[in-house]
Amino acid sequence: MAIILPLAEAAAHLPPRGALVGLDLGTKTIGVAVSDPDRKLATGVTTIARTNFTADAKALLALTAERSAVGFVLGLPINMDGSEGPRAQSTRAFARNFAKLTELPIALWDERLSTRRAAVIDQHAAAFILQGALDRLSNL
Repeated sequence: MAIILPLAEAAAHLPPRGALVGLDLGTKTIGVAVSDPDRKLATGVTTIARTNFTADAKALLALTAERSAVGFVLGLPINMDGSEGPRAQSTRAFARNFAKLTELPIALWDERLSTRRAAVIDQHAAAFILQGALDRLSNL
């Protein structure tokens, strides 16, 4: 079972190199982005239309294997006042269920720290989330 930690703590559990998969969990879609193995650049790859957890997880794991990814970065939608609402709770629940299906570490990244998050959708949002996390990791 995978560990689920805030990004700064998850960093210690990630190998020094290898692609990370960034996820923007929406109610209807999951935006997916992937980094290069050196974790310099995040690129939006696809948007998965959500059906049910099992199908969504299977699609994500297949994509992760294709890209030889070594971990996940999940955007955590925290409210501006720092509290967690229903969306954050839903993201944490997804992470807990997903962790049972993979050994790869799952890093939670505060979406508030991603640039102009509201202006973009799906895989572009996932790319913004992942890029913010990559920039933070490079400074740890």
